[in-house]
Amino acid sequence: MTKSKYILLLAFHALFISSMIAQDLKTPTLEDLIPGGETYRYAENLYGLQWWGDQCVQPDIDKVELINFSNGKKQSITTRQKVNQTLQENGLDTISHFYNISFPSKDKKEMLFNVKGNYVVYNWGNHQVVSKRAYPSNAANRHYNDVSGNLAYTVDNNIYVNDQQVTNEPEGIVCGQSVHRSEFGIRNGIFWSPTGNKLAFYKMDESMVTEYPLVDITSRIADTNNIRYPMAGMTSHEVSVGVYNPSTGKTIYLNTGNPKDRYFTNISWSPNEDKIYLIEVNRDQNHAQLCEYDAATGNLDRVIFEEKHDKYVEPQYPIVFLPWNDKQFIYQSQKDGFNHLYLYNIDGTLVKQLTQGDWLVQEVLGFNTKTKEVIIASTELSPLQRNTYRVNIANGKRNLIGNADGVHRAALSNSGEYIIDNYSTPTVARNIEIVRAKDNRSQLLLTAENPYKDFVMPNIQTGTIKAADGVTDLYYRLITPSNLDSTKQHPAVVYVYGGPHAQMVTNGFQNGARGWDLYMANKGYVVFSIDNRGSSNRGLDFENATFRNLGIEEGKDQAEGAKFLQSLPYVDGERIGVHGWSFGGHMTTALLLRYPEIFKVGVAGGPVIDWKYYEIMYGERYMDQPENNAEGYEATNLNNLAGNLKGRLLMIHDDHDDTCVPQHALSFMKACIDARTYPDLFIYPNHKHNVMGRDRIHLHETITRYFEDHLNNKK
Repeated sequence: MTKSKYILLLAFHALFISSMIAQDLKTPTLEDLIPGGETYRYAENLYGLQWWGDQCVQPDIDKVELINFSNGKKQSITTRQKVNQTLQENGLDTISHFYNISFPSKDKKEMLFNVKGNYVVYNWGNHQVVSKRAYPSNAANRHYNDVSGNLAYTVDNNIYVNDQQVTNEPEGIVCGQSVHRSEFGIRNGIFWSPTGNKLAFYKMDESMVTEYPLVDITSRIADTNNIRYPMAGMTSHEVSVGVYNPSTGKTIYLNTGNPKDRYFTNISWSPNEDKIYLIEVNRDQNHAQLCEYDAATGNLDRVIFEEKHDKYVEPQYPIVFLPWNDKQFIYQSQKDGFNHLYLYNIDGTLVKQLTQGDWLVQEVLGFNTKTKEVIIASTELSPLQRNTYRVNIANGKRNLIGNADGVHRAALSNSGEYIIDNYSTPTVARNIEIVRAKDNRSQLLLTAENPYKDFVMPNIQTGTIKAADGVTDLYYRLITPSNLDSTKQHPAVVYVYGGPHAQMVTNGFQNGARGWDLYMANKGYVVFSIDNRGSSNRGLDFENATFRNLGIEEGKDQAEGAKFLQSLPYVDGERIGVHGWSFGGHMTTALLLRYPEIFKVGVAGGPVIDWKYYEIMYGERYMDQPENNAEGYEATNLNNLAGNLKGRLLMIHDDHDDTCVPQHALSFMKACIDARTYPDLFIYPNHKHNVMGRDRIHLHETITRYFEDHLNNKK
């Protein structure tokens, strides 16, 4: 046998074996790949894993176990049977699992859990109920303080503490809930002091805000659901900050002055509970002031310092005091171009910049008081990653905690000496281990199997191309069919978001690819995503490139990505589609209208069409006020480009969307009618800004069918 014939025989044998293996594997369906699917597959996890002091706790359905760091052995501390027996003896409901427990004390053998209508502190040493705090069935926004045992919650739009009504406001005024459309890092409206003896809360007067009607079609005669929705350039709500003392039953309000056109953000307490700090931002969002208020009188003590920027400032995090020095705090800012940590004295003098470099701090996780270190998550190793570091306050030295690869979510022990490190890499679905910070010694708890190990899966690769400016590197993800025939040309779909505070391409599992991306690649499409200028984790200049002209520079970068696709021999450059939701819906629509020679089919979900119709805080931060940027608002209004539509466009909107209201999609339909262009429209009833639950499978089947009908086959 000749050498060439032998090599040919080996190649045929390998192809035969690969074919046989492939025949044993199946292709995942949308039910396997999309949350809400009946067979949705996800990486194994250890739910509820947390700390009791410096001991790792693993809750389960029927028991709670402590994990020994040295040897990984587990010790049961209680069972559901014992707990439920005690609860029943105390006239309380039982629990069905331990996944929602927490540990209010680092020293006492006590756990906190929520049973129907009660927060219960349970001692597993003597099997007794230590305390219980009741709340009514219609209570929302519940906040229990572990130290004092005080409970705050809201009923309708008013706030209660331990069944005592704190506010009594009419419709149009909302207390104890998130304000400013949840911008500036605001996630709630209730802020307990460190020991839980005082409560700060938001009160938001929306009575002057124009009502926007959403229609509920579930009743025979459709009902109108009016929401307060301040659009860019319009009158906004007005916010004040209350301080309630449970021991006296009295409430005072901070003397902030006229709240009109001012944002009060990032509320925090002094360690001794005498002062309240907040970061005030003006309506133009280019001037921030860190303010100190007296918690007893509500008077402004001083403006500690201020920060300005010619485009915008965007405080996302409250100040954090050093646990060992109540006269110094850490402030986070992008003032040097990347989000970093700054150490200040309480009088406002800068002690030092703690972190610096062309990377950013993503989160302050806590402190190690023994070594006087702050523990952070950062992008220092790569913009595509999230890794954990300890930073020495005295000398600024940084040390990596845990694995250097992938995207890490760390939970810090009480002392800061250990972390629970939950991470993934492009090829590892999930890895969980306990890591000792000082020497990176670890105890493995879980390495999850690839949830798609028994399926035929596409190939994923990442890389960089240049942005439209010819200078900036942009990261992309390219997904190709497992059986890619490089001699044939395949249709391609670009999945896009493109807006601030989001990143599509990561070094996490499967490089951040979504289930639908994988599904489409398995159907023979090349699926591509790129993080254009304006997206997250690349610094302020990268994000600022789109200021006052949202969608335009981003579109130029996406067009460069499409040109890269066209350069690939296995991509049909005449069959490139695009899909995205929310900001990605705006991008999808804009790309079809501005680059009709490139993008032939698009599916735009929940899109912004006219930035004047979007909410005030987000819209005015990135676009300025309409009266100050008329040219920018006109250039980015996609209704003005409706006549450019040449390809096929399906617009999907939810009829209860209170983030990007249905007016966007409907106004575009009218503009297209006037321009004699012909998009398609699909409405999902009874959903808000995205389609969730079982209907999410229907959504992705709808999207898929549109590309199959209009992009897959050459016309």
